[in-house]
Amino acid sequence: MAENRASTYGEGVPCWVDAQLPDVEAGRRFYGELFGWTFEEQRYGGSVWALREGEPVAALAHKTDGRMPTVWTVYFATPDVEALADRVWAAGGQVVTAPLPVGDLGTTALVTDPEGAVFGLWEPGSHPGFGRRHEPGTFAWAELYARDTEAANDFYGGLFHDALFGPDAKPDFGRAAVSEVFPAEMPPHFLVHFQVENCESVLGTVNRLGGRVQAPPFETSYGKVAVVTDNQGASFAVLERLDG
Repeated sequence: MAENRASTYGEGVPCWVDAQLPDVEAGRRFYGELFGWTFEEQRYGGSVWALREGEPVAALAHKTDGRMPTVWTVYFATPDVEALADRVWAAGGQVVTAPLPVGDLGTTALVTDPEGAVFGLWEPGSHPGFGRRHEPGTFAWAELYARDTEAANDFYGGLFHDALFGPDAKPDFGRAAVSEVFPAEMPPHFLVHFQVENCESVLGTVNRLGGRVQAPPFETSYGKVAVVTDNQGASFAVLERLDG
């Protein structure tokens, strides 16, 4: 279902994703063809916004340090990024990048959970986050692949209790053991899922555009999923909702 870009997201709700890429132009070509995205230049950080039907759905940013991973990052909404970063640290996580204003768009921080999985925080200014989600070519789910799933339950359950368990909660966020999909030595991480109409048919396009399939389609409680990388090595998943 489409949602207006003025929607606000409660604390702990995934509200934005971005990809840090060596070559943003190559990213535009890959994702533009794969998901039908168009792009809009931004004033901040040399990034571009990806749009679906004129609404923002993701950002592609230039990776300024070659030592940084080429990766998709999910951001969780918060009304107070400083306070949430403090709570992450107090619960055993780390603050990788201290809260930083992004012009008038909002304030961001990068943090990790106690196992080292990286995620972002977003306190909105003029940019609340996704203008569209839960439809083909847009964000659909974030899965945390953890080594200690019980520890993850405790950490995120405390951090984002209302978003996960509140009376109106409709979580876009789950967790699984790393070994369910990835080799046991894979570090804990978040995997961003984009919705597609047909999981299998998308994989041919991924290969044709220079990406590759990491994990062929498998069934989950939230739909049929395949894990892929783009033509620069950033991993993400495509999700076919089985309930339509």
